[in-house]
Amino acid sequence: MKKVLLVNGSPHEKGCTFIALSEVKRTLEEEGVEAEILWLGVKPIAGCIACRACRKTGRCAFQGDAVNETIEKLPEYGAIVLGSPVYYAGPSGQICAFADRLFYAGSGFQGKLGAAVVSCRRGGASAAFDRLNKYFTINSMPVVSSQYWNQVHGNTPEEVLEDGEGLQTMRTLGRNIAWLMKCIEAGEEKGITFPPYERRISTNFIR
Repeated sequence: MKKVLLVNGSPHEKGCTFIALSEVKRTLEEEGVEAEILWLGVKPIAGCIACRACRKTGRCAFQGDAVNETIEKLPEYGAIVLGSPVYYAGPSGQICAFADRLFYAGSGFQGKLGAAVVSCRRGGASAAFDRLNKYFTINSMPVVSSQYWNQVHGNTPEEVLEDGEGLQTMRTLGRNIAWLMKCIEAGEEKGITFPPYERRISTNFIR
């Protein structure tokens, strides 16, 4: 079975977002699914400049961060979880820059599962959650849900550990990801594969 990649887009390696992703990871492993957490770190991650060099090489022109390394490992993953703290009701700049380039330069996302996890002190979680899910829904990736929107609350890791509902939401998400991955694997064994697609049409609305 393929693995699950959990991306920690917080500048704090062991902060609130890490607590949430770790709860998902632990649950996945209990269900027999291997998972790994990728921390993006604190160094600046360049945003996409639409140079389109990746259309020729299959890799991003920018080097030195986790984007190309992740692209190379994409075949290993059956699901991608994007995790971020909430900044001004949106995801961190780190994870947006990473995901913009990953999803623009990479390929083969169709059929992989996607899920977003956000951490906030008080508000803005649903807006950040919505923003991250858009990476999946533009790439034919089934989005995995939980019993509530995938968010935890707390200003410190210790406070997040007291968010019983948030942590339960993470565990339910982990179980749902594991179940769907097993369903996909069982379907493939029966010859059921992800549907073929028409050649993509891009329409520019100009006058």
